[in-house]
Amino acid sequence: MAAAGSTPGTPGTPKVLRAMNDRAALDLLLAHGPLSRTRIGKLTGLSKPTASQLLARLEAAGLVVETGTTEGRPGPSAQLYAINAQAAYVGGLDVTPGRILAAVADISGRTVGQYELATPGRSGDGAVRQVLDALDGAVKAAGLARSALHRVVIGTPGAFDPGTGRLRYASHLPGWHSPDLLDALAAALPMPVEYENDVNLAAVAEQRLGAAQEHDDFVLLWNEEGIGAALVINGRLHRGWTGGAGELGFLPVPGTPLVRQVVRTGSGGYQELAGAQAIPRIARSLGMPGVPDRQPYAEHAATLLRQAAADPTESLHAELLHQTAHRIATGLSSVVAVLDPELIVLSGGVMTAGGEALRALIQTELAELAASRPRLALGEVQHRPVLRGALESALADTRDEVFDTSR
Repeated sequence: MAAAGSTPGTPGTPKVLRAMNDRAALDLLLAHGPLSRTRIGKLTGLSKPTASQLLARLEAAGLVVETGTTEGRPGPSAQLYAINAQAAYVGGLDVTPGRILAAVADISGRTVGQYELATPGRSGDGAVRQVLDALDGAVKAAGLARSALHRVVIGTPGAFDPGTGRLRYASHLPGWHSPDLLDALAAALPMPVEYENDVNLAAVAEQRLGAAQEHDDFVLLWNEEGIGAALVINGRLHRGWTGGAGELGFLPVPGTPLVRQVVRTGSGGYQELAGAQAIPRIARSLGMPGVPDRQPYAEHAATLLRQAAADPTESLHAELLHQTAHRIATGLSSVVAVLDPELIVLSGGVMTAGGEALRALIQTELAELAASRPRLALGEVQHRPVLRGALESALADTRDEVFDTSR
């Protein structure tokens, strides 16, 4: 019965307390894998009878399944319980001008289907058709129907302006700038669809799975085709008024001409100084042979930095790493002066190619240019971090809904 003077479902009632215990048990199963009733009881502080009732309740709700026993371990065998991975599925998409990566994950977080759709020159197909084709490819690979997805998160360069619904800061993404795009996607997809900046999603992946775990204030600096940042303050992404917080490529910096009309040109001072296109320029200025002067700049930059990091004592390699680190630290010093973050995570193909050698040099350069001393760390989620972040974002909201047993 509900406590006197309260209504069912209010804080402190048995129903709410049961729901809190249920969620605690489900989170433990997500974190630790299959657990016995006794182990769940010890980790939650619940008595054996209460833990038994909890597991029976979750099993009846389709959230938990029996999975083997503790046979082979010391002591008598006991039944093990695990999250029912089929309780819900989510989708994630990572959109770039040349391709869309799509994936499906079950409620446990395991990726069960992936698909890559090449999109160069396909702007005439329309963004909606591309999203549906990519998503359906991943759903098919997972052996599911599109209707099985509980939620989809789409990551793109730039950001959708909350005031207008139009994509901003991503003029290089053809077919994604229609004012009716979000309405068209909502009409085509039967589940909730959310949109997030790609670098923000890389930060979500690092916050949940990588270098920024247990950090509430950090910056993720991304350097791949474009240079940008994700800002996490008090544990939450800071997106800005138009969604443009962290568009560091537009930042004016010393060492480059002042760029005007940056939205029209699609670039800015920091992008020109330290973006992927700058690395081959540095290499050519140093007299390195065979340095290409064409797209894809990110691939060429990553190759040059990977080679330099593999032999950082060689004079040309050392100078390439030093000049790159100085340029990156120049822009970072402005970010540090404004935000004073505890941690800066270096992510994206250009950053990770330089590895620890580049990270250490950036840390040293930043110490000369900034008043505070944030710790720099390489991103740990290096395989498709934007796609992983999209899935993690979708999973967080979906688990809150599916695991809520108070309703």
